[in-house]
Amino acid sequence: SGLGQAFGGPAYQSLIPSLVPRRDLPNAIALNSTQFNLSRVIGPAAGGAVLATIGMAWCFGLNGLSYFIVVIALMSLRVPAHVTSPPRPIAHDLRGGLHYVRANRLMLTLTVLVFVSTFLVWPLLTLLPAFATQVIGGPGLPQTRLSVLLACQGLGAIVGALAIGSLGRFRHMGRTLLVLQIALGLLIASFAMSRTLPLSLGLIFASGMLFMAVFSISFSLVQLTVPDELRGRVVSIYMVALRGGGPLGGLVAGLLADKFTAPNVMVVNGALLAIVATSILAFGRGWRLREI
Repeated sequence: SGLGQAFGGPAYQSLIPSLVPRRDLPNAIALNSTQFNLSRVIGPAAGGAVLATIGMAWCFGLNGLSYFIVVIALMSLRVPAHVTSPPRPIAHDLRGGLHYVRANRLMLTLTVLVFVSTFLVWPLLTLLPAFATQVIGGPGLPQTRLSVLLACQGLGAIVGALAIGSLGRFRHMGRTLLVLQIALGLLIASFAMSRTLPLSLGLIFASGMLFMAVFSISFSLVQLTVPDELRGRVVSIYMVALRGGGPLGGLVAGLLADKFTAPNVMVVNGALLAIVATSILAFGRGWRLREI
C-alpha cells in the first residue's frame, strides 16, 4: 500500500495543474484536501456500520472495490495534450529534481519546513490515545473521548481547507504561512497542557484547521513555483518530506513519551515549531519565504 501511494501520490498531485487554470491552483489544492479529511470523518462511521452488519472482511473488501470508482473517474478525464520530454534514465531524472530543489532556495525552504511541520505536529495523532485515556478528563469512556477528539480534528481540517480554498491566491502567502505555523505550534502546546475535554476539543479543532491551512498554502506555493517539466520529480521529493516526517516524528515522540509523558513531548514539539517559524520570519531573508 505504501509503495502504491509513493507512485500514485505524486502523479495524482502533478495532475492538478493540468485540470485547472494556474490562478485557481490554490483553490483546487485546498478543496482537494477536503476530500481526504471528509473521509476521516465519514469513513469511521460508515466502517462501523459495515463492521456491525456484515463483518470486518467486508470493510476491507468494499474499500478495495471503491478504488475502481476512482479508476473510472480518472479514465473519464480529458487532460490537455502536452509535449513530453524524451525518455531518460530514472537516475538522471532524479538527480535533476534533487538539483533543482537544492538550487532553488524557496523550494528547499518549503520542503524542509513541511518535513519539520509534520515531524513535530503529526505525533499529536499518534499520541492522542494516551491523551484520551490518561490526560484528558470528562464523561464517557476513553474510546468515546478519542473518537470525539479525532472527529473534531478532522472537522477542523475541513474548515481550514475550505477557508484557504475560498481565498485563492493572495499577497504575502509566505508570511501568512509562517504566521500560521507559529500559531499552530502554540495551539499544539496549549492542547498538551489542557486537562478538560471541552477545552481540548476546541484546541484540537483549531489545530486541525491551521494544519490544513499550512499544508494548502505550502503546497500551493510549490505548484506555483515549479516548472511543468520538473513538476513530477519535485512534487515527489516534497511528498517524501511530507509523508516521511509524520511516521518518523511519531516514532521519536513515542519513544520520548515513555520517559517524559505525552503532554511534555507535545509541549516541546509545539514550542519548537513556533521557534523555527519565528526564526525564519524574523531572520530568514535568505530563505526567501517571508518575501513572497
